[in-house]
Amino acid sequence: MDNASSGISVAQYARRPGRAARASRKQAAVLGGLLLAFLLPAFISLGLWQWRKAEAKTALQIELDNRSHDAAIAMPSTLADVELLRHHRIILRGTYDAAHQVLIDNRLHQEQAGYHVITPLQLAGSNMHVLVNRGWLAAPADHQQQPVAEVPAGEIELSGIAVLPTQRFFNLAPQPTSGWAPVWQNLDIERFRSAVPYPLQGLVIQLDPTAPGGYVRDWPRPDERADRHRSYALQWFGFAIASLGIWAYFLIRRP
Repeated sequence: MDNASSGISVAQYARRPGRAARASRKQAAVLGGLLLAFLLPAFISLGLWQWRKAEAKTALQIELDNRSHDAAIAMPSTLADVELLRHHRIILRGTYDAAHQVLIDNRLHQEQAGYHVITPLQLAGSNMHVLVNRGWLAAPADHQQQPVAEVPAGEIELSGIAVLPTQRFFNLAPQPTSGWAPVWQNLDIERFRSAVPYPLQGLVIQLDPTAPGGYVRDWPRPDERADRHRSYALQWFGFAIASLGIWAYFLIRRP
């Protein structure tokens, strides 16, 4: 049977692959565009989020560098505006409350596990207290045991940098809502306030390395890992550009 008798011309056979290819390209362009409409904003949003985190840490470091070199401020005996005191050098005189000292677990120093020692200090001549981070203390080999963190007795004078504890943290286990626990997973100011019978400032003093009665005080910089956040941001932006390029390539390439 020849082409004429079958009613199908050679030209019709020749056009069919082209039509199928154009339909396939159109379908791929539409599906790719829909996928790109989801991925592109997501990649850009994640990149901006990482970039903002880096910028926020850098801004805190600049603030610390500027404020910590100003004249030292005496800790107020009334509730203070913590934002005004943040990153300033603070001078305190008072007596430690050893009964309400806590150890903040899972703190690393040079890849060794340990605790941050947090001790309330009653300001001289006042009932106001402020938390003092006296530094890092290594954990015993048996983590079920608690290290002994001696507390200086009597009235002392010390200095340090005022910092605000993070408000975002993750507890590995449920935390008690009543009673007193000597080991905490995170430092929660509001939890501390509800557990002690006295007023408490809403900040923490990182004890100066030269001040007496402390432990390891290699305080992390606020801009720590800022470069890593920028690197992550550039990766997300790169994913956005690559996704757009791949879609454009399949859109304009010839079959």
